Amino acid sequence: MTEIQFIELPKWGLSMEEGAVTRWLVAEGASFGKGEPLCEVETSKITNEMEAPFGGVLRRIVAQPGQTLPVSAVLAVSAEASVSDAEIDEALAARGVGAELSGDSARSGQGDDAARNLQPVAAPRESPAPAAVSGATTVPGVLAGATADDIFATPYALRFAAEHGIDLAKVPGSGRLGRVSLEDVHNAVRDAGGTVAAPPAPTRSTPRSTQDDSDVDATPVARRLAAELGVNLHDCRATGSRGRVCVADVREAEQRWGRECEDRPQPASALTTVEAVPLTSMRRAIAQRLQAAKRNAPHFRVSVDLEIDALLALREQINATVPAVKLSVNDFIVKACASALRAVPEVNVQFDEDAQAVLQHSAADVAVAVALPSGLITPIVRGADAQSLAELSASVHALVTKAKAGQLAPDEFQGGTFTVSNLGMYGVREFDAIINPPQAAILAVGAGQQRPVAVDGQVVVRTVITATLSCDHRVIDGAVGARFLQALKRFVESPALMLV
Repeated sequence: MTEIQFIELPKWGLSMEEGAVTRWLVAEGASFGKGEPLCEVETSKITNEMEAPFGGVLRRIVAQPGQTLPVSAVLAVSAEASVSDAEIDEALAARGVGAELSGDSARSGQGDDAARNLQPVAAPRESPAPAAVSGATTVPGVLAGATADDIFATPYALRFAAEHGIDLAKVPGSGRLGRVSLEDVHNAVRDAGGTVAAPPAPTRSTPRSTQDDSDVDATPVARRLAAELGVNLHDCRATGSRGRVCVADVREAEQRWGRECEDRPQPASALTTVEAVPLTSMRRAIAQRLQAAKRNAPHFRVSVDLEIDALLALREQINATVPAVKLSVNDFIVKACASALRAVPEVNVQFDEDAQAVLQHSAADVAVAVALPSGLITPIVRGADAQSLAELSASVHALVTKAKAGQLAPDEFQGGTFTVSNLGMYGVREFDAIINPPQAAILAVGAGQQRPVAVDGQVVVRTVITATLSCDHRVIDGAVGARFLQALKRFVESPALMLV
């Protein structure tokens, strides 16, 4: 058999377990060279370009955009033009890659529900759908099957599919993010040669109330919900406290009237839609890590006010006299933290929960929180205590630029011994932050503000920053956190100490 090479999902960092292709940069049939970008891959930390491990021709794309796969999973197949599609199918089958993840079904975006959800919205039908026919619904065999639990579809589409044995993974969705509607299911059945029975005319043993329900005793929330849903309060059973109609009663009445409630004209307030936006891999990882940190690490917080007038004066002098150096206040704060970590090494630690051990580090690897549209990432300035202010500023600037471009390498954001989170640019006076495990402390920095300060019995104006240190009490005691803030205050208010 002619050589066939698989392009696999690489492992970027020890903690990476899965990733999702967000965009292919090389089309099927195109040639590529070793080291050229093939696709963009999103992990729980970053979205980065994946470089080709070898050169070749991209014959088959297996992983569709939005599809989450484990490390080492097959993303694509490379082979020369002389290799037949049958040989590629055979090679994929030998690797355990099913037909549902490759071939024409995958390339059309119907091989995976997550992939389909990120495909472009289906184009409007060129001609109106044929009217529903009376009699039973007939489902072609091509659509038969069981629907997975995680299919992105409306409740009515899911109910119809369950009743008639339709696999919604085979139905293209026309809703936002590829959501499958009941109309999409009907259209798919008709397009495949089946028929859809006309819905039975609704029958009611009791006519719906039309009389004024303003005198019905109901809770304010229930009355507002009934107005939005078009439910008359006279049609609701009163099971709430003191015999009032409650929200559950309104919901029960709506379900009792069934589909008729869906077809009625809705007030303007009910036309507002709520869209369910799935969490990105990064946001999901942030949620899991911070929830675990908040649950497992007993946080305590200590705060200090830092006068930064001397720091601002030194910054202005350096920026005005040293070519190509533009220091920010945050650069000074990061450098001061690194210097304080060297002075109080008990804070420059990580906590290994599995081994129940404290990892003492000799170098101060300070992470800087960077806000991205997709979440938060903390690139790390390695050995910040050994760098000059100019070197540290350049390191921070380069890391922030790479973070915003999604080009951080795994070792540039994993680990670290301490984190600085600065919201001063947003005018926040003070806040506290959640520790980034396995680190044991994080500093939250607010905005510099001019405040009245008592000096030798006189009130003077000083530029002050409030900094709050969050510590893991399993590792750091209150006195240790206080000593760290003392050291930090000394370096910030006497910034010349950071130059020697």
